Formats: sequence, structure tokens, C-alpha cells
Amino acid sequence: MTTINLLPWREALRKERQQRFMLALGAGVGVAVAALGLVHLQVANTIDYQNSRNQFMQAQIERVEKQIKEIEKLEAEKKRLLARMETIQKLQEGRPQIVHVFDELVTTLPDGVYVTSIKQNANALDIQGFAQSNARISAYMRNLDASQWFANPKLSVIEASGTSDVTSRNSKFTLNVSIVSPELKKKAAENAAGGGR
Repeated sequence: MTTINLLPWREALRKERQQRFMLALGAGVGVAVAALGLVHLQVANTIDYQNSRNQFMQAQIERVEKQIKEIEKLEAEKKRLLARMETIQKLQEGRPQIVHVFDELVTTLPDGVYVTSIKQNANALDIQGFAQSNARISAYMRNLDASQWFANPKLSVIEASGTSDVTSRNSKFTLNVSIVSPELKKKAAENAAGGGR
């Protein structure tokens, strides 16, 4: 009987299978490395693109923030100029007012009433003086109320002064009156007349 030695053939087949497996494993590793490399490149490109977009957006944000600051400065300057213009306009409007106020003070003053002090607090006057009687103070207040430049006279202090002699007896008074423009007083009168209908 003849004997066939199959060992080298099996050894060769095993080596060949091992080589195929190693080749397949190498090819799989190569494909995996290539795929990972492609994914890495894609991710790196995406990150670079996003970073460039972020830088562009940051530059745009900084530019817009500078513009906003400039706009805020301009708004503050505008408010300051408008306030200055309003002050100048009020001064221009109030310039002839004091002339009218003094003229009305003189024309509303009845006989027997003497003014000793006038102080202005914003749009009001504090008037101090002497009168020969309380009736003359009342007449003065009615005249002030009827004036087109004054409104709401209010008597705050009235004191009797002088001697007990009736002829030389005076009343010291302090009253407050609001300064108004004739246009405002006319509008208030029209509103009061319209509200009463």
C-alpha cells in the first residue's frame, strides 16, 4: 500500500488561507484607515468652514456694535441739542413775558395797595405788601384773577399792622399768583365753558 503524505499540502493550504486572511485584514484596515482619513478630512474642512463663518460673524458683530455705539452717541447728542433748543425756545418765548408781567402788576394794583416785595418761583409770583384795608386786598386779588397774564391768586398771610387808629391802620399781606400766557388762559376758559354745556 502506498502512503500519501498530505501534510505539506495542508500546510501550504493553511499558509495560503493565512495569507488571504492577512491580505483581507490589511485591505480592511486600509479601507478603515482611508474611511477614517476621509471622515477626518471632512470634519476638519467643516470645522475650518465653520470657524471662518464664526470669524466673519464676529467681525460683522463688532462692526455692528461700533455702529450701535455711534448711533447711541448721536442719539445722546441729539437729545442734548433738542434740550438746548427747547431751553433757548423757552427763553425766547419768556423774554417778552416779564415785560407783560410787570405791566400787568402795575395795572392790576388798586389804590391803597403797596407792593414791597416780588419773588418769582418758576411760573409763580410771591407778592408781599401793605394795603389800607382787607377789601383792597380782595380787589387786588380779583384784578389779578381777571388779568390775562395771571391766574389763581391765593392769599397766604394777612396781618394787621400799625397803630390802633383806624385811619393809619394797614394790613400786611402775602399772596401767590400763577403766571400764565394769555393763550393758555383763553384755552382754559374755553374748556371750562365747553365742559359746562
